[in-house]
Order: sequence, then structure tokens, then C-alpha cells
Amino acid sequence: MHHPLFSLLLLILFIRTNQCSSSSFSSQTLVLPLKTRITPTDNSGHRPTDKLHFHHNVTLTVTLTVGTPPQNISMVIDTGSELSWLRCNRTSNPNPANNFDPTLSSSYSPIPCSSPTCRTRTRDFLIPASCDSDKLCHATLSYADASSSEGNLAAEVFHIGNSTNNSSLIFGCMGSVSGSDPEEDSKTTGLLGMNRGSLSFISQMGFPKFSYCISGTDDFPGFLLLGDSNFTWLTPLNYTPLIRISTPLPYFDRVAYTVQLTGIKVNGKLLPIPKSVLVPDHTGAGQTMVDSGTQFTFLLGPVYTALRTEFLNQTNGTLTVYDEPDFVFQGTMDLCYLISPVRIRTGILHRLPSVSLVFEGAEIAVSGEPLLYRVPHLTVVNDSVYCFTFGNSDLMGIEAYVIGHHHQQNMWIEFDLQRSRIGLAPVQCDVSGQRLGIES
Repeated sequence: MHHPLFSLLLLILFIRTNQCSSSSFSSQTLVLPLKTRITPTDNSGHRPTDKLHFHHNVTLTVTLTVGTPPQNISMVIDTGSELSWLRCNRTSNPNPANNFDPTLSSSYSPIPCSSPTCRTRTRDFLIPASCDSDKLCHATLSYADASSSEGNLAAEVFHIGNSTNNSSLIFGCMGSVSGSDPEEDSKTTGLLGMNRGSLSFISQMGFPKFSYCISGTDDFPGFLLLGDSNFTWLTPLNYTPLIRISTPLPYFDRVAYTVQLTGIKVNGKLLPIPKSVLVPDHTGAGQTMVDSGTQFTFLLGPVYTALRTEFLNQTNGTLTVYDEPDFVFQGTMDLCYLISPVRIRTGILHRLPSVSLVFEGAEIAVSGEPLLYRVPHLTVVNDSVYCFTFGNSDLMGIEAYVIGHHHQQNMWIEFDLQRSRIGLAPVQCDVSGQRLGIES
């Protein structure tokens, strides 16, 4: 069977620290370029029964040194997760080099379940922390791509860049990591949680901001920047506030990067979407999350239908619909087209109607190639199948709008934790990378 290839964005170890008098991370800017890795995945248009590639199909990794003496560890960066974790159990991983060995570190300190950290700071975990047989704090983490990890909370020294930080960070020392692809799972050493939770890496390290820019090309995939981005050459950012709801609600992720979606435009035409369906309801369903770990964008049923209908109407007579009722790409995208190589070469994708996601104070405009995604290894006669890159959240089984990285290409996106806002500006990521001294 043939498999499509998804690009996994990997963060190679390259850290450039701005000169400053303080060694505090709040006064430093660390620039980390991205690199593309190809990995196989399911090529079926039908929803896979074991795993839907949703949350971790695109990963950012960074190499850190952890412990005393330091051990080199590679970790996936995830803006949708809070707790950072390392794989600690050698017996569960055929590649011991991918493991952190706590028995070799004099600074490793397990967290007892009686600790305030275990009892109060884990309040935003989907699965509550518990107490194991050794009276240590036990955590079980699950993700939207059906993977999970399980182990104990501990404190350890983490180092990043050429700064020395002797303060311990709380993380998970996981003895069990599972997913649908054991070979790929074995390569995952750990995860670096980057959301707004108190136990996330970005919160514990004290960075007031971080940004990223994803170009979507193999020549220069993009970069991640930790710290401030007050560059004179950077296009002024438009800011939209992060939404906070202090009351715990069953379907609202309080530590996600949540913004208020106010509307959607197709070629400048505002869709007739009631404002009420774009606002979280009394259960928390309907929040809009900006997530670099999700590939495409997913909209709740009524909004997806409105967008699908308008895009279909505006491409009527221009594109030929792939009329295969049982075909739903990745289980969520049911609007697909047949396009010949000749039409691609003559620029048909650049003549598509644009789609703009409108937020309070800012918007993300998607045009050209990012609107359609070619389904690998699927052709009908001489035509390739291209699918609309907005999916139906209802088919995904999630009660939220999720803005994926595919629609964040060539956007400077700043997560300002200090002022509780997200800044957006269209840029050429390769040019910005050159200004930061990153070679393509």
C-alpha cells in the first residue's frame, strides 16, 4: 500500500541568544529554525479506525540538556499541551538513547502526591493526577491524536541555549508512551508543553512571549522565537485578545490559546453566520483555538456548512467536484476537486476565492495554494484530487474551532502571555529568517 507523506517540522538545535546583561530568560531572545522531516501516514480518504492524524502530525522538536550531569534530550514542542514530559522507562523503548535516565541525575526529585504541586497545579489536566503505590504524584496525559503518556511528576534542571538556569522545572517522567505507530512513538523522547498552564515550559521558564513563522516550503520551513520580537524591520502586528473563562466548563480548555472568531469572509463576502454560534456556550463548546500542532482548520458543523456552500458556489464552473460520496479526506474534509496537472501549471490555484478568518482586531487571510491540499497517490484518469483544507469539527468529534498551522503560513504569530493577546502579521518567513541570521 502506498502512503502519503506528511511533513513534520523539526526544530534542530540552533540557538542564537541576543546580547543582554541579565541571564534571565525574560530578557533573552532565542531563535530556533525549523527543519522538515518526512514521515508516512495513512493515505485513505476514509477515517482511520485506530488514529486520526490531528494533533501531532506536525511536530517541532528542540534538543535540551536535562539533569545533573546534563543529558541531551530531544523534545517535541506542543502549544496545545501543558505538562512537559520525558520518556524515562528504558524497557518500554527499544532505543535507550531516546530516554532520560533519572537514576543518573543528582538533581532529579520526584513529586509526592501530598505536594501542593500535585494537588492544586494539576487542576487543568484532562485526567486528574492521582497517587501511586509509592505515594508519588501520578499523571496520565491523552491527546487528540489518540496517543497518551503515563508516569510520575518530578522536578529537574532544564537548560536551554547558552544560559545557565539552576531552577528546577516540574515535568512528567513517563514510563508508558503509546500511540498507533510504535516505530514513530519510539522516536519520541518527550514533549515540551507550551500552552498557558502554570506547569507549561513557557510559563515555568518565564518567557513573556514567543513567536513562530511557518513558510510551508522545504527550502526554509520557518522558525520559532522564544522571547520578545521588537524588531524595527518587523511589520506591525495586529492584536486580538485571548479569551479567558475562569469557571471550569466541560468543553472549554482554559489554558489553550483561545481567541474570538467573529466571522468568515469568502472573496470579501461576509458569510451570514449568527454571532451566537461563534461564541462558547454554557458548556464551553465553541471556543476558537490557535494551535500550531494541528495541520488543517476545523469548524463546527453549521459554520463549516456555510463556508463549504459559499466556496462551492464561487468555484462552480471553475473547478470540477470530485463526486465520490464515500470519500471524506482524513475523515473531516468532504469537499474535493479533480484538477489536471495542466491547470495547476497554468495557475488555477491562484485564482481561487480567498477565505478570511476574522477575529476581534485581526484576521488571517488564506489564498492560493493553502486553500486546497493534494491527496497523495490518488488520481482519477489524469486528474489529481485536491481537497478543501477546512474540515468539519463535528466529524472530528471535537466541540471547538481549531485554526491549524496550514492556514498560518507566512504569518508572524506572536503569543504574548504578558498582555494576554495574540499578534498577527503577514510576512515572508524566509526573508524574516534571513534578517534573524538563519540560513535556508
